[in-house]
Amino acid sequence: CITDKITRNQCQLCRFKKCIAVGMAMDLVLDDSKRVAKRRLIEENRERRKKEEMVKSLQSRPEPTGAEWELIRLVTEAHRHTNAQGSQWKQKRKFLPEKIGQSPVAPTSDGDKVDLEAFSEFTKIITPAITRVVDFAKKLPMFSELPCEDQIILLKGCCMEIMSLRAAMRYDPDSETLTLSGEMAVKREQLKNGGLGVVSDAIFDLGKSLAQFNLDDTEVALLQAVLLMSSDQS
Repeated sequence: CITDKITRNQCQLCRFKKCIAVGMAMDLVLDDSKRVAKRRLIEENRERRKKEEMVKSLQSRPEPTGAEWELIRLVTEAHRHTNAQGSQWKQKRKFLPEKIGQSPVAPTSDGDKVDLEAFSEFTKIITPAITRVVDFAKKLPMFSELPCEDQIILLKGCCMEIMSLRAAMRYDPDSETLTLSGEMAVKREQLKNGGLGVVSDAIFDLGKSLAQFNLDDTEVALLQAVLLMSSDQS
C-alpha cells in the first residue's frame, strides 16, 4: 500500500511497517492493554489539572469585605430563625404511618391519582412551611428594600424551590425518608401519592446528592437567597 497523509488510515499494517522502516523503535508500540492504560493516565492527568486550576482560582478570590461578611451573617441568621426544628429535626420528627400514602386512590382533574389521607396530612404543614419561607425572605435586607410587587413576584417564583431544598436537606439515607417542615418524615411513594407526583422523585434525588456535601447552615442559607433573588429569571 502507498502510505501518505491521505491514505495512512486505510491500512494499519502498512502504516506500521512504514513506521518501523523509517526508524520507529519497537518498544514504542503499545498493545491494547497499554493503550487503555495510557488513555486512562491521560484522562486522570486532565482531571487532576482541572482540580488544581479550580483550587487555584478559589484561593485567588479576594476575601469578602466586612459588609459582605455582615450580609452573610444576616442571611444565615434568617435561615436559622425560620428553619423548623433546626438541627434537632431528627429527634423531633414523626414518621408518617406506612399505611398512609402507599396506594393512590382518588383521581384528580389532570388524571393523576392521589391518596387523600396523605394529601390531607401534607396540607396541614404546607401553610406553615410557606410562612417560614416568606419570613426568611423578609429578614433579608436586599429583599425587604424591593417594592411590594417585586417581592410577591420573587416569592411566587421561589417558594416551592426553597421548600424543596429545605426538605432535601433533611434526607435520611438510613430510613430513606425526607422530613417535611421539620416534623413529618415521609417515604418517596408517600410523597408521590400524596400529591407531588414525579416532583417527589426530583426532591429525593436532590436530597441524596446534597447529602454527599455536608452543607452547613451558611451554605444552605446562601443557596436559598440565590433561589429567592433569581426566581424571576426563569
